[in-house]
Amino acid sequence: VRADVAGATAAHHRLRVSLSKLDEAAVRAPSRLPDWTVGHVLTHLARNADSHVRVLEGAIRGEHREQYAGGVEQRRADIEAGAGRPVAALVEDVTHSADQLEAVWMVATPAAWTGHGLTSGTVWPARDLPFHRWREVEVHHVDMGVGYEISDWPDNYVTAELPRALAALPDRLSDHQARRRLLAWLLGRAERPGDLVIEPWQSRRQHYYRR
Repeated sequence: VRADVAGATAAHHRLRVSLSKLDEAAVRAPSRLPDWTVGHVLTHLARNADSHVRVLEGAIRGEHREQYAGGVEQRRADIEAGAGRPVAALVEDVTHSADQLEAVWMVATPAAWTGHGLTSGTVWPARDLPFHRWREVEVHHVDMGVGYEISDWPDNYVTAELPRALAALPDRLSDHQARRRLLAWLLGRAERPGDLVIEPWQSRRQHYYRR
């Protein structure tokens, strides 16, 4: 948990550097996510931080809180409502919400980290929250398209994320034969398969990279 908190805190710092360079035109520009402007991405990052505060404060109290009180619809409505705000309001929102989350990380007790919240009714262990926040910031920072690129991802994030992404790969393959072909290549018993059908990451979820 400590390593993930440190990683996410550093990601917040890098994001703040990018925020300091934004102007009105930048936040109105399309992001790299379908149908979302940079303002949408920023609002999502702020509400995501709020949702983590909500879950972790619940864990501190021994409660099991839903990530978004109003569910997916509330999440969507909040993002749409906030996306068109002036750049100063967007930057302040992202910065303040990140500060609040970092403050809750600092006061979370060992018992809280063994607790859990809920996301769409699914158990979400509190100890996983800092890494999920780290992922959100790193990935969406790139999605903004404001100069922070995949090549800027720090080594410790890639080291932490890559095994998780690879572990999910078998479930994304189209069928069992595809799994066999990939395994044969990994074991040095076949050529690299170039025609495997791999479902999009988190394809079974209602949103893509937007927890």
